[in-house]
Amino acid sequence: MKDGEPNTSVPDGKEVDKPVENSDEPVSLYDKTEAMVTRQEAANKKAEEILDRQEKLHANQRLAGTAGGNVEAPVVSPEDAKKKGASEFFKGTALGEAIEKS
Repeated sequence: MKDGEPNTSVPDGKEVDKPVENSDEPVSLYDKTEAMVTRQEAANKKAEEILDRQEKLHANQRLAGTAGGNVEAPVVSPEDAKKKGASEFFKGTALGEAIEKS
């Protein structure tokens, strides 16, 4: 048996030529365990491939400057901008206080 290939022999020397899932005969605990290990190894390999792709995508996004959240400046109407500028200019005066109240 080579590394990575499922074991088709059982401890008593019989050869198993049917997959464990499709077998109508009683299956040994060893065969069930071997089938579970094979499925888990395949799932782990697939998860590792997905993680590698996600890491590459994240790295490319970071290098392109698109990975972070998009921060936009708040939208301020021209009228509000004028009021704010005037209140800052006249800050500390009666006119500045009147502008802030309006």
